[in-house]
Amino acid sequence: MAHTLDKPRTEPRAGRAGGRFRQTAGRQHHAGPLTYVLLAVAAFVSLFPLYWNVVAASHSGERVVEAPAPLLPGNRLLDNLSFAWNQVDMGAALVNTTIVASLVALSTVLFSTLAGFAFAKLPFRGRGMLLSLVVATMTIPPQLSVIPLYQIITDLGWFDQLQSVVLPSLVAAFGVFFMRQFLVEALPMELVEAARMDGAHSLRIIWHVVFPVARPAMAVLGMLVFVQAWNDFFWPFIALTPDGNPTLQVALAGLGAGNHTVDHAVVLTGALISTVPLLLVFAFLGKHIVGGITAGAVKS
Repeated sequence: MAHTLDKPRTEPRAGRAGGRFRQTAGRQHHAGPLTYVLLAVAAFVSLFPLYWNVVAASHSGERVVEAPAPLLPGNRLLDNLSFAWNQVDMGAALVNTTIVASLVALSTVLFSTLAGFAFAKLPFRGRGMLLSLVVATMTIPPQLSVIPLYQIITDLGWFDQLQSVVLPSLVAAFGVFFMRQFLVEALPMELVEAARMDGAHSLRIIWHVVFPVARPAMAVLGMLVFVQAWNDFFWPFIALTPDGNPTLQVALAGLGAGNHTVDHAVVLTGALISTVPLLLVFAFLGKHIVGGITAGAVKS
């Protein structure tokens, strides 16, 4: 009897609680004023170096090094752009950098995805030891491989050729580890086994199963590798020459140099020229990259 009397009181409470939960879940949370202030400060701190680069590129070299530094644009931007473009072969350097960065990004994404799939889902003897060796190579400073690489490219006759920069960067240990970690969680082994039961061979499984699942991580890895290859300076400066077949960073090394002084405005103008293509790439492809990241973060 007590149980029947208590039941009508508990059910309305649960119903009212469920209704309040549904109302709270459907309600949109609006950001407060402090959130907008913090976002504005973060945006200002992030964009100010780019803004000052534009300001410095629009002044003369003497004005840039004066104190206080200029904070408003000047009237020499077009003159500095023309001088920087013509002082070194900026057009050829831009084409070379686009070729190198694209080839390095594509090859790294392809080989890292294949190796990551093998380490994540294919059982073979010594898999753990090989993965440990791959990860251990990330601790080796790249400067230690400069002399052997230089000897190899000179013996092959590749000095001052783009292949001397592309071939040593076809795959990266970080990319292999990154794709392996993603595929371990994102790719169920049941999909691979179901494809094998349907008669699919390894290449078909990779093309129709692995690549669609790994697309978000491939987009992120491709963006990171492309930016790194675009801004790489150390090895291209050794393997290429500013007057021969340079990339942008190698060409910028000889920019603005005079008899006894360096025109910092021209150097910053060259840095602006090398930065604009990256901004354009992200402006056109950033939405797709962020969409891929978001799609990969949502589990069905």
